[in-house]
Amino acid sequence: MGLLEIKKYPEKILKEKTAEITDIDAVTQHLIDDMIETMYFARGVGLAANQVGVSKKLCVLDLSLKEYNDIPLIVLVNPVIAGKEGLIEGEEGCLSIPGYMTTIKRAEKVFVKALDREGKDFEIEAEGILARVLQHEIDHLDGFLFIDRMSPIRREFFKRRYKKSLQEKK
Repeated sequence: MGLLEIKKYPEKILKEKTAEITDIDAVTQHLIDDMIETMYFARGVGLAANQVGVSKKLCVLDLSLKEYNDIPLIVLVNPVIAGKEGLIEGEEGCLSIPGYMTTIKRAEKVFVKALDREGKDFEIEAEGILARVLQHEIDHLDGFLFIDRMSPIRREFFKRRYKKSLQEKK
């Protein structure tokens, strides 16, 4: 196993829709293990494959290290949101946009269908923080970042501020 480089905004792969996984082979299993290790090392609660430069519909999440210790590691292969209910605002951040947090509106409850790492179908009905993290990671797989969920004015303000911070780091 090994740590993978987390791609940072505005890298192109973060805005591209990922491809479905047709075979959960040894290479995919190794990628899953490396993504889990990378997520834990970065102290994140979720990580999508395109965040580590692999354009595949795969994400991992684990809320057990935070105050949500009753939600252990979940591996999702080819996840889709099959249903949504309600609307709620909450704060989000992203490993691909380090140091930036903002309030985003998301569905309060989601119904997700996916394959597990053995290729078996499973479903998750989630609300609260798990629903938020699922939506955030599945957005990544569809080429969306949480900043894409902001109003155009807030997004433009973020882009200017972020670009300025990158120039200051040089």
